[in-house]
Amino acid sequence: MPEREVLDLLNNRRGFLDGLCVGGGEPTLHRALPDFLFKVKSLNISVKLDTNGSRPRMLRKLMDEKLVDYVAMDVKAPLRRYHEVVRFKVDIDAVRRSIRLLRRGSVDHEFRTTVVPGLLNGDDIEEIAHALSGSKRYVLQQFKPGRTLCPEYAEVEPYSEVELKAFREKVAPYFGECKLRL
Repeated sequence: MPEREVLDLLNNRRGFLDGLCVGGGEPTLHRALPDFLFKVKSLNISVKLDTNGSRPRMLRKLMDEKLVDYVAMDVKAPLRRYHEVVRFKVDIDAVRRSIRLLRRGSVDHEFRTTVVPGLLNGDDIEEIAHALSGSKRYVLQQFKPGRTLCPEYAEVEPYSEVELKAFREKVAPYFGECKLRL
């Protein structure tokens, strides 16, 4: 969607819409993101950023320039298993830096993990929680089969609500707040 269309839409709906969620793919890959978010913020619109944490320098810039009000960072797997789970070369140090930035910064945030059966189990969730221990907020998201990036997961049966609650109960003590998103 062209930038002008988005800004016009936001401007025309001021007073009705109070926020914009910027997701992706990975939005921090776009060099023009700070300029775009500056324009959004100038409309007095709050900005939530969904990120995988792969670009800590861009994340720091957005935070330092107060261009984001909330950040949701996906932590897709225990760091030692990242490459195996995401099936892509990931700069794990960049992910670690983004985690540190959010934990030490003043921008409200959450870390979240989509719990995919066959990729992640309770031990993996506990390992992720241990790495994020002391963070303000952690969200376990239920996997939703159907249209997925990897066709082999299109029909995977998600964990039940009971199973997800058990995972949550196990890791909740690590965080100020631990939620389920079903």
